[in-house]
Amino acid sequence: MNIVLVHPEIPQNTGNIARTCAATGAILHLVEPLGFEISDRYLKRAGLDYWHLMTLKIHKSLEAFFASCPEGARMRFATTKAPRDYCSVSYGPEDYLVFGCETKGLPETLLAERYDECVRIPMRSEARSLNLSNSVAIVLYEALRQQGFPGLRQEGRLTQPIGEWKDYI
Repeated sequence: MNIVLVHPEIPQNTGNIARTCAATGAILHLVEPLGFEISDRYLKRAGLDYWHLMTLKIHKSLEAFFASCPEGARMRFATTKAPRDYCSVSYGPEDYLVFGCETKGLPETLLAERYDECVRIPMRSEARSLNLSNSVAIVLYEALRQQGFPGLRQEGRLTQPIGEWKDYI
């Protein structure tokens, strides 16, 4: 999976998204201009010590990003203006999930050109949008769920034994 942030502005959001990418194996693409420096301490702090677990690619522009993608690459553009929700489409392991900046979202010209590839997260009409890092996690985990969570550990373990497990459900 590929996560694409177009002109992200808030380093803490991008750091949180980097941590999500590290935990899931998704590649993080950042499209310049960025609203912060890659060396920003808030970005690093939000990503904690996960930076070595993820792949980061930086693109000089949206055009440069598109030029770097394989021909026929499938993309999903996350926007509040989409005609369908993010659960009603299928996702594959090489897909690109594209998100806009925190204050403006993706450019409407892009959305108009790729409208059939746009998805939205349902929410109340009074709410403008969700936090960017939350939105990325919601859509990414749906995409991974559809694929059976490839490469991810599917069960955890307690550090202290509890005896026999009882399932009350």
